[in-house]
Amino acid sequence: MSDDEREEKELDLSSPEVVTKYKTAAEIVNKALKLVVSECKPKAKIVDICEKGDSFIREQTGNVYKNVKRKIERGVAFPTCISVNNTVCHFSPLASDETVLEEGDILKIDLACHIDGFIAAVAHTHVLQEGPVTGRAADVIAAANTAAEVALRLVRPGKKNKDVTDAIQKVAAAYDCKIVEGVLSHQMKQFVIDGNKVVLSLANPDTRVDEAEFEENEVYAIDIVTSIGDGKPKLLDEKQTTIYKRAVDKNYHLKIKASRFIFSEISQKFPIMPFSARALEEKRARLGLVECVNHELLQPYPVLHEKPGDYVAHIKFTVLLMPNGSDRITSHPLQELQPTKTIEDPEIKAWLALGTKTKKKGGGKKKKGKKGDKADESAEVEPMDSTNGATPQE
Repeated sequence: MSDDEREEKELDLSSPEVVTKYKTAAEIVNKALKLVVSECKPKAKIVDICEKGDSFIREQTGNVYKNVKRKIERGVAFPTCISVNNTVCHFSPLASDETVLEEGDILKIDLACHIDGFIAAVAHTHVLQEGPVTGRAADVIAAANTAAEVALRLVRPGKKNKDVTDAIQKVAAAYDCKIVEGVLSHQMKQFVIDGNKVVLSLANPDTRVDEAEFEENEVYAIDIVTSIGDGKPKLLDEKQTTIYKRAVDKNYHLKIKASRFIFSEISQKFPIMPFSARALEEKRARLGLVECVNHELLQPYPVLHEKPGDYVAHIKFTVLLMPNGSDRITSHPLQELQPTKTIEDPEIKAWLALGTKTKKKGGGKKKKGKKGDKADESAEVEPMDSTNGATPQE
């Protein structure tokens, strides 16, 4: 086996060390999400909460793998975003932004963390209110959550990406909601948050992806966004864009001094992972980022909006396709939901009843499970209670 082959082999889930790094990143990002949800209160400034989420990830990742021979990169893999109501995604404002949360807001919280380039990503929808979520707000969250649960059961070796696309559209329709177009679920690899194998959320003539089959030892960030609107979000203001990722395959000699300064800073601090312009000096960044984006040195993550009054929900989770089944490593418990619709479709019910663990062949003696295994298994095969919309996560 050549060095290249050995290195390639060591970098997937067949290496216990890699699995540990994914799970360590997941533990940190789940705690960060919990912290962010607890900080979401009426009149709280969104930028302050986003900063707390990112700081927590930096601090926690800084405390692990400190005493290793080889320096290990670790930290934020996607900046904390809080997108409110009809805002679909990527809202992570600059320090000067005064936007605050209000009672009744529907919040989409999105963040990711990495250890040595192994990424754990999560997104969660939370309504800023006491008591159960009802009406169409409950429908849109239940649609995203049920679609995520179905996707978890269909993203498994031997299944194809198209199977998942068709299923999540069917689930959204059952709640009289739309899957938001343009959202992709990506395979993730070391230092790659958006791998080439993708699952399309919505099949349409304008967006085509290569057919792909899921394989053992792969990792995916499954990304589901639902809306009670038409599911065709628009970019309203380019100035709202604050998250970028360096396009490592592009080169251009920048003309403006501020652009060169900013690009040099980005190349040093954020060579691979997406970052927030908050981390750069604001005045200089505004000027310098424009030229970098115009010449495709940076990939922007635009803030998209549905129409005012449309509710949008977002659920994202990271799943490891292990030899013994699918292991969802990121999640957060939902509030109690009382949707107006229930799942009656037998096909969706059958998907939800599937287990996520692979049955071992042969009738040998049952091994005694570790403590907690049994509870975990029952939680995974238990179909979702369609009246509540919440799943027995964590």
